[in-house]
Amino acid sequence: MKTTADAVVIGGGVVGAAIAYNLAKYGLKNIVLCEKDTFASGSTGRCGAGVREQWGAEGNIRMCKAAIDIFENLQEELEYDYDIEFVQKGYLMLAYIEKEWEQFNVNIKVQHKLGVNAVALTPQEAREIVPTLNTEGLYGATFNARDGHANPFHTTRAYLKAFERLGGEVCFFTEVTGIEKTNGRIQGVKTTKGDISAPVVVNAAGPWAAPVASMVGVDLPVYTERHQILVTEPVGRLFDPMLMSFSRGFYSQQTPHGSVVMGIGDPNEPKGYDIGHSWQFLRRMCDIMCSVVPALEGVRVVRQWSGLYTISPDAHPILGTVPGIDGYYHAVGFSGHGFMLAPIVGKVIAEMILDKELSIDISGLDLGRFERGDLRVEPSVV
Repeated sequence: MKTTADAVVIGGGVVGAAIAYNLAKYGLKNIVLCEKDTFASGSTGRCGAGVREQWGAEGNIRMCKAAIDIFENLQEELEYDYDIEFVQKGYLMLAYIEKEWEQFNVNIKVQHKLGVNAVALTPQEAREIVPTLNTEGLYGATFNARDGHANPFHTTRAYLKAFERLGGEVCFFTEVTGIEKTNGRIQGVKTTKGDISAPVVVNAAGPWAAPVASMVGVDLPVYTERHQILVTEPVGRLFDPMLMSFSRGFYSQQTPHGSVVMGIGDPNEPKGYDIGHSWQFLRRMCDIMCSVVPALEGVRVVRQWSGLYTISPDAHPILGTVPGIDGYYHAVGFSGHGFMLAPIVGKVIAEMILDKELSIDISGLDLGRFERGDLRVEPSVV
């Protein structure tokens, strides 16, 4: 492992991989990425892997529009030998209560203002898109054909392979145990495999972002929370778009090879690092999805697992620098949406580090917004 670097990226998930790749793409040569386990072993490899423009807050809409622009050409850009499986079959957002339908109509006005071509649908029109959909109790739906999903493992691996081709070094099973700074300037990191001297350190540690930030005396206002997911056996095509409802708290997508992935958000989930899973989730998940898509009845569950959301107070990421610490950057607090934002976040963090013009304005996503009270809460999260 190198003992000196121009930059060290902490975290081998998709966000860290995207940042490392973009730094190398912009010409920085001596970069080390440190991951305490292996690639996509944290939140990235446990996520639902959806990508959507259908948000309620302008910041998330703008970032996801830019991310999808990148996703559409990412396979070619990264020259990946396999397939990142990016498929744009849309998101069908389902409203089951009046308040949710009202929020969708507010959201769609904001989306149209920013160039998102989402459409409002009656229950009957929603069923034309998903013929297997049970419309009982449905107020309405919105649909955006540009939304989609991808394979989180292949996407992360594609970024890392491209990073290595550009001269970057990936160090798996290398935990960062400390960050050195002197007189407010970053000096490098301590790891379980030795020290690396570097003037730039990027915290992209996902659920471990807060412990990493504490190494430089930064208190991140985030917490981690378990979210459970299951996957079924491969079956014939039941639906093409991602199905999502905020009032019922679920999302579900059918992968290219036929398995159905689904998850729910539990408002009573305790904070912490527990990634165990429960029979209660299995039962509730199956009850919900069989009521939404009755054709799922009798389909066998292959396995279930859990991952961690790292949640910020306004469900927006925390990006950029910290005043008084020269050379420290973070891309954290994605609130369950790091995968879909990674392509644009990787680009803008690299641009910020290299003092380039930013591809997108992220000024309202700095850590200082919480002290200023300048929060723009995202209303549409599971």
